[in-house]
Amino acid sequence: PPLVSIYAVTVSSRVTGGASETLCAHVLSSPEPLALRVTLEAQSGSTVILEETVSTDYYGCSTFQVPIVTSSTVATVNVTIQGESAVMSKETKVLIAPPAFLHLIVTDKPLYKPGQTVQFRIVSMDAGFIPFNELVRDDPNRNRIAQWLDRAAVSGILDLSHPMSPEAAQGPYTITAWTEKGESTSRSFDIKEYGLPPTATNTHTCTHVLVLHSKCAPSDRYTYGKPVLGSIKVVVCREGQGHFVRRYPVPQEDICVTSQLQTDRTGCAAHFIRVSEFGPRDKMYRDMFEVTAEMEEYGTGVIIQASGQTPFSVNVRELTFENVADNTAYKPGIPFEGKVKLTGIDRKAVGDEVVYLYVDVNAASYNLTLLTQDNGMASFSLDTSLWKNSVVLTASSRPKEEQQSFVRGEALPAHPSAVLTMRPFYSKSKSFVKISANGHKSLCEGQSQVGAQYIIQGEELRPGQEELPFYYTVSQRCKHFTQTLQRFALFIKKTLLSIPLLGKAALSPYAQVVVYTLMPSGEVLADNKDFPVDQCFENRVKLEFSADRELPGGETSFRLESQPGSLCSVRAVDQSVLLLQPDQELSVFNKLPVQKLSGFSYRVEDREPNPCSQFGQEMERSTAKDDVYSVFKEIGIKLVTNSEVKKPSSWKDILSVLSSLADGCARLNLNHTPLTHWRSLFDVVTLSICRDSGSVSVVKTLPDTITSWRAQAFCTSSSLGFGLSRDTALVAFQPFFVSLTLPYSVVRGEVFTLRATVFNYLPSCIMVGLSLSNSSHFSLRECADCQYTMCVCAEESRVFQWEVSPSSLGEVTLEVRAEALHTEQLCGNEVAPPPTVGRVDTVVRKLLVEVRFTLMDAEKNISLLLPDLFVAGSARASFSVLGDLMGRAMKNLDKLLAMPYGCGEQNMILFAPNIYILNYLTSTAQLTHAIKERATRFLESGYQRELTYRHDDGSYSAFGKSDASGNTWLTAFVMKSFGGAKPYIFIDPKLIVDSRTWLLSHRRQDGCITSVGKLFHNGMKGGVSDDVSLTAYITAALLELDAVSADPMVSGCLQCLRVAVAGKLENMYTTALLSYTFTLAGDQQTRAALLTPLTISALLGGTRHWKRAEASEKVLDSLEVEMTAYVLLAVLSGPPVPGFDLDYASSITRWLIQQQNPYGGFASTQDTVVALQALARYGAATYSSEGACVVGLSSLGGASWQFTVDQSTRLLYQEQALDRLPGDYRITAQGQGCVQAQIAMRYNIPPPGDFSSFHIAATTTAVCYGKRPDYALLCFVFIFLFQHEDGCQQAFCVLPSQLKRESSVKRVDFEEGYINIYLDGLKKEVLRSYSVTLEEEEAVRNLRPAVVKVYDYYQTSDEAVADYSSPCAERKYTQFNHAQLKLAKVPA
Repeated sequence: PPLVSIYAVTVSSRVTGGASETLCAHVLSSPEPLALRVTLEAQSGSTVILEETVSTDYYGCSTFQVPIVTSSTVATVNVTIQGESAVMSKETKVLIAPPAFLHLIVTDKPLYKPGQTVQFRIVSMDAGFIPFNELVRDDPNRNRIAQWLDRAAVSGILDLSHPMSPEAAQGPYTITAWTEKGESTSRSFDIKEYGLPPTATNTHTCTHVLVLHSKCAPSDRYTYGKPVLGSIKVVVCREGQGHFVRRYPVPQEDICVTSQLQTDRTGCAAHFIRVSEFGPRDKMYRDMFEVTAEMEEYGTGVIIQASGQTPFSVNVRELTFENVADNTAYKPGIPFEGKVKLTGIDRKAVGDEVVYLYVDVNAASYNLTLLTQDNGMASFSLDTSLWKNSVVLTASSRPKEEQQSFVRGEALPAHPSAVLTMRPFYSKSKSFVKISANGHKSLCEGQSQVGAQYIIQGEELRPGQEELPFYYTVSQRCKHFTQTLQRFALFIKKTLLSIPLLGKAALSPYAQVVVYTLMPSGEVLADNKDFPVDQCFENRVKLEFSADRELPGGETSFRLESQPGSLCSVRAVDQSVLLLQPDQELSVFNKLPVQKLSGFSYRVEDREPNPCSQFGQEMERSTAKDDVYSVFKEIGIKLVTNSEVKKPSSWKDILSVLSSLADGCARLNLNHTPLTHWRSLFDVVTLSICRDSGSVSVVKTLPDTITSWRAQAFCTSSSLGFGLSRDTALVAFQPFFVSLTLPYSVVRGEVFTLRATVFNYLPSCIMVGLSLSNSSHFSLRECADCQYTMCVCAEESRVFQWEVSPSSLGEVTLEVRAEALHTEQLCGNEVAPPPTVGRVDTVVRKLLVEVRFTLMDAEKNISLLLPDLFVAGSARASFSVLGDLMGRAMKNLDKLLAMPYGCGEQNMILFAPNIYILNYLTSTAQLTHAIKERATRFLESGYQRELTYRHDDGSYSAFGKSDASGNTWLTAFVMKSFGGAKPYIFIDPKLIVDSRTWLLSHRRQDGCITSVGKLFHNGMKGGVSDDVSLTAYITAALLELDAVSADPMVSGCLQCLRVAVAGKLENMYTTALLSYTFTLAGDQQTRAALLTPLTISALLGGTRHWKRAEASEKVLDSLEVEMTAYVLLAVLSGPPVPGFDLDYASSITRWLIQQQNPYGGFASTQDTVVALQALARYGAATYSSEGACVVGLSSLGGASWQFTVDQSTRLLYQEQALDRLPGDYRITAQGQGCVQAQIAMRYNIPPPGDFSSFHIAATTTAVCYGKRPDYALLCFVFIFLFQHEDGCQQAFCVLPSQLKRESSVKRVDFEEGYINIYLDGLKKEVLRSYSVTLEEEEAVRNLRPAVVKVYDYYQTSDEAVADYSSPCAERKYTQFNHAQLKLAKVPA
């Protein structure tokens, strides 16, 4: 005979390997003793969890150790109850998951400028932090730009940083971290050019299609919270739907309304607009308002812009049911309680308004009238005693009898209702238990209670039974963020239960509560509910500043409290940055693997096919929580029982189940899929240690900026884990301060207005006096009507101004001092005492003063002569001494050329020379930590920049993906440079492989490489040797990349080159390049054959170089430098060749050194790269650590200087300014060793008028009236050119959106005071014009002419210069004005 005992076993459906878990069992008594045995069957074997002999009612729990697993594994829990006469057994599946660790990547802020350093940390929430096997960062094109390997953490925190390139591509970047197990986590941040906004401009709107007006309220406030006063221009538009919907073939014209507003004292301006003007009922327009606001600040003229959107909704009121799930079930006899929330069209709660609740039940209907509270909520409680079947609740803001009108094609006001459908909870005995919702989040402090109600029919109890035990389970997180079950029993005689919630820190963020009982009849009653818990941590972290307001530039301190021995991270972010891009909330809960269990994994669903079914089908189950089985499943608990806990789907199904039970068939089980909750990331910055006392105080100096700082801290502790402080703010502010408004730079002789705005945020008026310090570097004129002592009342500002005309070149210092005066003079109807703190504020700003003429460099050994025509005061000269060949380039790694670096090849001038310098210093044992750090920083920056010019196929071109294809020469250049940088920085090996593969795809059958893409290198243009020179360069690049001659690609290329050598080579550049290539290949015979013709060279004063017939005699020829350097490399890179010894190499080196510019570079990019590579090779070959020299310099005027160069000062750059110009100087040297001495002279000249290649014309068209005059600069150019440089007049700034782009414009860069326009694809005798619009930024009078220059980047001697003037120079024009410069084409 079967056993009559009823049992129930509960266990979590998801357990953690290696952790302790809990299983509970409940057995009702039976006529005979029973043996209860529960086992866990896993891959590692069988484990006995619970073994008991039961003779009376039994309830007990057992803690067991879960087997360790490396990946998610399914295990089986077997329950067996054996009596003397029969055995009952049942099993269920559980998922064993490996321990989950929280790996977070945190950055110091969400937004960076190009060139800034990204500081970030990787944080593990477990004290046994898993070392990261690899850490990488990808740029927007998914290029890997940085990598760290096998870095260990300290107390779960790994601290890293990476400098971004100044030309880093703008867009999102990703940091990805991997553990040794292959787990990964990522964090994204943005790179963007931005300026910190001093103010926050917001537009607040609400929309309503029924009323005639909508309120638009723009406001503007400084980041330190004070209002900005000024005028606001607001534009509100509703865009035509034709822009977005295909069925409207003709786009609808946008409806826009412009308004001009004035702010009030709070910085806000309210304005009502007529919604009727926007076609509120017309569906041909988007249901969205686009609002833009532009504010001009009084006094300074500073313009701030903002924009936003607001929906154009037809829903006048909206209703929702709160704290009620869509699939909820009611329990007859227990009141159904809930809330409805009423909101308006602005999504804000609407209070004190009537809501109608309609109840449709038992084929009848009744209604209730509710009144909303201030929070928009209206509560209701419904008697369910007589409810049967499904019940529908409908909440409406209008009575049902008021039907809403509908007109096809029109958008009319609507009042949508909220509908809730419920089903009855299944119970055979009509007994129930229900947990009440408390409606609020439990706080960390204090005790919380959870209430429950129940109804039990008397026949379900034993005769005379007066009490029934109820059990409840609270699912919580443990330190490993898995689920642990705690169980308690309450014996009650009433219909209400009270359950305490303890251990809030372990429960957070959710307490999952289930209450259940097993009645003597065998039926299980149960209910569950999730209760949100505030973010609570065992490790209590508290961060507070000593004061909530401090003076800018002053000291502040903060106190940090945490568990003793914690490692803490503190960050403070300027509020201005958060205005540009709001930061993500710092919350560890967002990274929990599982916030709360919900449902079962599909791998552990207990599917029991019906053996009576012909096809093994399963009965479908409702996803509603309408039976006991679904109550436990909803919180992820497996319930193993022989009690009836599942609701039959229908009467047909019940009959089928009864029939199957009679035949020994199993009950069906079909469950819904689980819900998994994932969290996002958070940000931190600065590190500090909490000492054993559990607190630390830190003193910091605030930046001299008036703003608000947002600070937060988190800590990790080996004992109490993670802790997080609340967000705290510190305002850096002084109630009285001055702000200056001036241009970034002006031209000497121009006049501008310096404005100083004084702000007073004291509660009373003050008398303020302002003064501008006198200087010999500028002339100062006070305006006739200006006052420099004024009364400034509370919450007001006053503007003071001076007319300034700089007279000196370079940086000029402007110092303005504002002082709150102690005076008996009335101010604001009373005597105004000065503040006790912050009485004086001094602001110092730098102004760049320039000369708008062409800058010339001249280098003379002894005599310094100036031309007949030059700009007075612009001449300057210096004498420098270095004891190392590479010293000058080493000092100027970031400015080897006074040229822009805006394309893929030019960028390499900031990359490749660092490799040769590092190689040289390493080989000569001179490399210091400081030099290595600086050089590798340039390498990292150049590496990032170069990736912006990469194509997806692995090639590179001058302008990246804007070019049709990659370029073979540049790809080889980048490939070999990346290979050379690998010993010093991370280079993704895949990039080199991809480039090599791409080059191989363009090799012909004869072994030569076909030229692909635009080639700007002048040495490889024209003639039959194009492919030969290109192939020689690529072959040399492969050999420098550690390839060998036997490499199939290299051997094929060498075969092509040997055929060319066997012919007649007339190109000196190709011959020099080939000699270096065959030297690297180890082909000494071909090498000697190529070097022999090179003995015919130009000898001058003990120097040797090779000339081009086409070269200019006036300026340095870049190709002559490059091919001379290739010969030097060929001589030094292989075994000695007779006649080509070190003396021969020294004569070449002396010539190369004399061609260096003052920065250590040469004429252009490629000649600089090759020459520095050759000089580094020579320096390494001739290096000696011995010797010392004394260099003397004297002038005919009697001045003299001495410089000592020895091993300790070998790399020291020694310089002396020369003030005697023109003048004669004598240089002497005594001692033994190698010294490089150079005199550099610079001066400005007006644009010369005689050019041999290019010509350029300029014309301007201006609008000089209005607040911001602007003019268009139109340039006309002839013949091919590569780079066009435009100097802007400093009163004006460029409007990038106005720059007209043609196909020949490849790139436009904006530098301080210049526009660099890169041109491509121009043809001879074809006129091209380019237009740039400039808008006045600061009013400057007596404007000087600006210069437009065009030149060939790779042959800088080919250039043309013109100047232009602004018609708005004196602001006297009220109509269009024209100024033209005409020039004619000159054949190249």
